[in-house]
Amino acid sequence: MKKIILSLIIVFFAAISQRGIGQEVKDSTVIYRLTTVDGNEFFGKILSEDSVIISLSTSNLGEISFKKLDIKSLEAISATQVKNGKIWYPNLQSTRYFFAPNAYGLKRGEVYYQNVWVLFNQVSVGVGNNFSIGVGLVPLFLIAGAPTPVWLIPKVSIPVVKDKFAIGAGGMFGTVLGTEKSGFGIVYGITTFGSRDANVSLGVGYGYLSGDWAKKPMINISSFIRVSPRTYIITENYVISGESTTVLISLGARTLVKRIGIDYGLFMPFFPDQDTYYAIPWFGITVPMHKAKVDNR
Repeated sequence: MKKIILSLIIVFFAAISQRGIGQEVKDSTVIYRLTTVDGNEFFGKILSEDSVIISLSTSNLGEISFKKLDIKSLEAISATQVKNGKIWYPNLQSTRYFFAPNAYGLKRGEVYYQNVWVLFNQVSVGVGNNFSIGVGLVPLFLIAGAPTPVWLIPKVSIPVVKDKFAIGAGGMFGTVLGTEKSGFGIVYGITTFGSRDANVSLGVGYGYLSGDWAKKPMINISSFIRVSPRTYIITENYVISGESTTVLISLGARTLVKRIGIDYGLFMPFFPDQDTYYAIPWFGITVPMHKAKVDNR
């Protein structure tokens, strides 16, 4: 199992290096997001352009001219991203909640890095519009060579009704380097109702540990809804059945800061034989590694 996973990880990164990850399709929209090399953003319509200067008409600052040497990117904004005069940024990794996936897939060429509490690291890439794969690790080997968990997460997504209903299937297949009989993971199927901005998902999966499969399924019910141009409310919940049933519920949010998504919230486990309640904080970031859409004028 370890040799298989390590081989697949090598193939995964080789595929990323050989792909044209920055491939983009030109958008014909007349509203643009202009980002300067010093990180400032401006939104508006292009009034004029030559080989040196671009003039942009903005709603707040009027007409502004930029030297092309000072422009980092010029991204066309879809009309569906403009609501009541405000830009609603795309949801970074609209394909998952805090950790659990939904049935939507990454688009071809999209690549995201996710980090949770520093130690959890995962990279996901859209191999095609209906298939994605990820690789992750908790680098405990940095701590006196401690055993290190690594995993792969393939997923197939099938949009049944565009932006309304999708189904998917996938799994997590991992091992712990430095130990014997350490395979772990889960295979699952999932159904998502709603758009990429507001949906609810129901998933059912069977986990395994060291070759032993769970006799009862784990059920996941998750949802998020967009409440502002930059903020989503998220809930991710599990029913884990075994000798006893454990329920794990959560509530939090995702806030978009430029091209970075920041996730934060609380997870609360409920055990049938305990009257003690506590909450576990969640904090993570998602960083897109593919290039922003740029209008190559």
